[in-house]
Amino acid sequence: MPMPTIFVSHGAPTLILEDVPARAFLASLGGLLPRPRAIVAVSAHWDTDVPAVSLARQPETIHDFYGFPERLYRLHYAAPGAPELAARVARLTGAAHDAHRGLDHGAWVPAMLGWPDADIPIFQLSIQPGQSPAHHIALGRKLAELRAEDILVMGSGRRWRRATRRR
Repeated sequence: MPMPTIFVSHGAPTLILEDVPARAFLASLGGLLPRPRAIVAVSAHWDTDVPAVSLARQPETIHDFYGFPERLYRLHYAAPGAPELAARVARLTGAAHDAHRGLDHGAWVPAMLGWPDADIPIFQLSIQPGQSPAHHIALGRKLAELRAEDILVMGSGRRWRRATRRR
């Protein structure tokens, strides 16, 4: 059976520090899914004009936020990168290379909770918010063959609540 493809809501960066159901769910991912050989993280927090992949051998933990509790900035996810696989994804998708991009909180928060041992290679593929849904569906279809190789494609975003007017 091929590896599933998933989308998770990573919430606010503080999710990793809170005792809430969403955190518990993300912490259960490693037990719910087959163990991936690698993870391609597609985070809503890395947007580019054209697709790009991160090629870092040891991606840094990017704290792409400010004004949160200090202990959040001390968290680091030390999983290895997968530069060879990332280069292959670049060939499959036509993506550019970014040799230095680390893991933003849309990637490291769910990964740290789901696979806390940080022993599964992980890298990111960017999104293009100026492009259509069809563009992103086409990118996803180009990644489909990775599922047969036990590579997890994990989309990550934050669920936004629409403001409602109280009457």
